[in-house]
Amino acid sequence: MARIEDYALIGDLHTAALVERGGSIDWLCLPRFDSGACFAALLGDTENGRWLLAPAGGGTSSRRSFDDTLVLETTWETETGVARVLDFMPPRGHAPDVVRIVEGLSGTVAMRSELVIRFDYGRIVPWVRRVDHARIAVAGPDALAFRTPARTRGVNMRTVSELAVGEGERVPFVLTWYPSYEELPEPVDPEEALAETKRFWRDWTAGISTDFPDEWSERLRRCLIVLKALTHEPTGGIVAAPTTSLPERIGGIRNWDYRYCWLRDATLTLLALLQAGQAQEAAAWRLWLLRAVAGDPADVQIMYGVAGERRLTELELPWLAGYEGSRPVRVGNAASGQLQLDVYGEVLDALFHSRAAGLLTEHPAWELQLGLLEHLEEAWREPDEGIWEIRGERRHFVHSKVMAWVAFDRAVRTVETQGLDGPVERWRAVRDEIRAEVCGRGFDGELGSFTQSYGSKELDASLLLLPLVGFLPASDPRIRGTVEAVERELLEDGFVRRYRSREGGVDGLPPGEGVFLPCSFWLVDCYELIGRHEDAVALFDRLLGVANDLGLFSEEYDPAAGRLLGNFPQAFTHLAFVNSVFTVTPHLQSPMSRRHAG
Repeated sequence: MARIEDYALIGDLHTAALVERGGSIDWLCLPRFDSGACFAALLGDTENGRWLLAPAGGGTSSRRSFDDTLVLETTWETETGVARVLDFMPPRGHAPDVVRIVEGLSGTVAMRSELVIRFDYGRIVPWVRRVDHARIAVAGPDALAFRTPARTRGVNMRTVSELAVGEGERVPFVLTWYPSYEELPEPVDPEEALAETKRFWRDWTAGISTDFPDEWSERLRRCLIVLKALTHEPTGGIVAAPTTSLPERIGGIRNWDYRYCWLRDATLTLLALLQAGQAQEAAAWRLWLLRAVAGDPADVQIMYGVAGERRLTELELPWLAGYEGSRPVRVGNAASGQLQLDVYGEVLDALFHSRAAGLLTEHPAWELQLGLLEHLEEAWREPDEGIWEIRGERRHFVHSKVMAWVAFDRAVRTVETQGLDGPVERWRAVRDEIRAEVCGRGFDGELGSFTQSYGSKELDASLLLLPLVGFLPASDPRIRGTVEAVERELLEDGFVRRYRSREGGVDGLPPGEGVFLPCSFWLVDCYELIGRHEDAVALFDRLLGVANDLGLFSEEYDPAAGRLLGNFPQAFTHLAFVNSVFTVTPHLQSPMSRRHAG
């Protein structure tokens, strides 16, 4: 099975596909990120659906993303010639397409396309028939139309095409999803779709701010393209990743569905987009956020569906063997029903910075925040499941309390600097009470560090966020002590673990996971803030080396095996990367610096 880093991303701002280095599309959910997969070989085998397009006799491949676009270009060298495959999904409307174009570059190359469609995450074999020069696959509400000028034939519940391409020849393949109860969509002109896709991405990247460090400009642009690709354009929601159940440890059970929108990502997403000059995307994300959290403040969730759906029932899919045997495979996410107090701080922080950046300041948005704050005045005292979504006993997590402090701090600053009205004296009192409690109950004098939760001796990488959100200045001895404690207890091969995973530990799960890449970027930021610039740059450079050849990061990494782990590509990691680029570039203000300023 291919490693996670062997995959590339293509997408159309409705959904996304993962293309393996060997030419197989092994994951695709249609028509949305969180829909059922029609290609699920990533979490099973070829019988669970995939689309292979590669030389029939094998060869060696190289790949790249075509300029500032999300067009994947794979070049194949064989004994008889050289061919290229262009893979992309044109951002064109509600009927998603996957377009693959084979081009002969030299000699003659025998190519083979093998299309295996299995709806409902690899479980349902569709009914396939020919209609108007297309092969139509139907099962329940879903239909796929497969069109190509190449000859096709059915073999063992697969659609196979075998062809030879010579120099200058181009042969397209187009797969289009549509509701099975609607008429067959009009054919897509593959070459026109390619031109339009390139033009779309080039027009979008042309709007990216040029105020980037030269040495990081290309990586930053690629990172922002990934974040754009994880955006559901109709709603403005940004999914954490386009995949589910890629494991945090090979063979383990920590396999979660990340095809949803986390409020926790809200502030970093806004700041990254604003820093890049993408105010339109930032505004769309802000409106998604306001719609998602509307309602009773006590009912705010940590994550939502791409359109703001709240019911994300978690199920296990027993017919899928899991990535390299990592079971169970899950869809839905039970953590959506958890209490995580930090999300209130994330929401207030995001909306504070959106107003500071000049985005809309309509009155209903402030009324919503007033309701959240009123609820939080008492709720902050409760234990919760915390940032890492533990499935064990609730605790008084220090990070959760600090983010409650952030909520009241941003509310106070809103009144002070942005001209809105609220009970600012009461908020100041709550803010001061939270800080005093955290410093009294969440700091361990013997360790010289803040701890994961009140009364605990455990360390937690989320404590690195304390100076980054402005709870205490980086110069405070307690912050320096916390950074040093994290170095002692949580570093593995120079990277940062979230916490020590132990049998019967805080998370209620069996131990074992990789190092957590966003936390490692937080350590970069902390190094820079406490004056350890050389350490910051050294760790930053090591983290860059973890990305795959297309600049894509997952959530976690296994230093011993030298491989990526977890859902992929991971928005949270890319957001942390964007921030750290600016943090280690002294003449620029980092997005995170806006959080701890003031």
